[in-house]
Amino acid sequence: MTPHAPVRPPPSKVSGSDFAGLAREIAEAGLMRRRPGYYTARITTVAALYAGGWTAFVLIGSSWWSLAVAAFLAMVFGQVALLAHDVAHRQVFRLRKASERFGRIAGNAGIGMGYGWWQDKHTRHHANPNHETLDPDLIPDLLVWSKHQARAAKGLPRLIGRAQAYLFFPLLTLEGFNLHVMGVRALANRSMKHRVQEGALLFAHFGFYLGALFLVLPPGMAIAFLAVHQCLFGLYLGSIFAPNHKGMPILTGKDRPDFLRRQVLTSRNVRGGRIADLALGGLNHQIEHHLFPSMPTPQLRRACPIVRRYCKELDIPYIETGLIASYRQALTSLHEAGAPIRDARRSPIVV
Repeated sequence: MTPHAPVRPPPSKVSGSDFAGLAREIAEAGLMRRRPGYYTARITTVAALYAGGWTAFVLIGSSWWSLAVAAFLAMVFGQVALLAHDVAHRQVFRLRKASERFGRIAGNAGIGMGYGWWQDKHTRHHANPNHETLDPDLIPDLLVWSKHQARAAKGLPRLIGRAQAYLFFPLLTLEGFNLHVMGVRALANRSMKHRVQEGALLFAHFGFYLGALFLVLPPGMAIAFLAVHQCLFGLYLGSIFAPNHKGMPILTGKDRPDFLRRQVLTSRNVRGGRIADLALGGLNHQIEHHLFPSMPTPQLRRACPIVRRYCKELDIPYIETGLIASYRQALTSLHEAGAPIRDARRSPIVV
């Protein structure tokens, strides 16, 4: 199956909803039960690392060793973002209000990410993963994700698209800044809920963050800290999400398989054991996460053999790769998507 080929779902071998049968097995295995102990320990650990990182920043003071703290805090910010992700999917708290409050504290106040904006965008992604026009993650704002988008590209996407596979990881260093900008821009949308709270927490984060940097460090060192921290944060966050769908089949037009196939065929799992689970926040089990978004992260690994077997019975491709292979597939897909732009540049002008 080519990365950009329309998805044609394999024929169903069972009657009724194929997903219903899988959901029943997952529920009977107890994998949808909440894990309060796990999330209490995880939240406490991440909070301690967050506080410890900023404490070390103050204690080290005006020293270039502070850049090591910047790198450490980039990883911690990524872990906070992963917690906000789990909270948004109602994996942690039973009540919606508790989830939203924690999400705004972790996202807006903790790392300067507009939680309301991100949750809306991510929900639309889950509904239509890898759909060329319906998945907000495939909007060609800087990169083009399909040859169709490449042919229509103008401005920056057309300029970047020629070499986007080579520029992909360098561009990820801007993702942290992009999250801040998009969160602020979303405040202008009057339909967004809790705009006042979102804005207050966002600007409080920016004020404390920049205030701490320029109070503790001289200007040049503060700017260096900001660049290292934000660029590594963006690179880490982008590297977590890039293996999940990039390079997998892209749905177009009215291509809309049933829920089970829509989620499985457009997602990729990444092997790697417990280390991958920790570094990628469980999102290496992307197929299971898309099928059961509210399943607590530690249950995803246990769900894999059930989902893998079920897909095999229905002849549904279940894709697993190593981390490096997933990046290679994503970059290959990006290079192929940009081909029309490169071809147009090479074509002679006919007069």
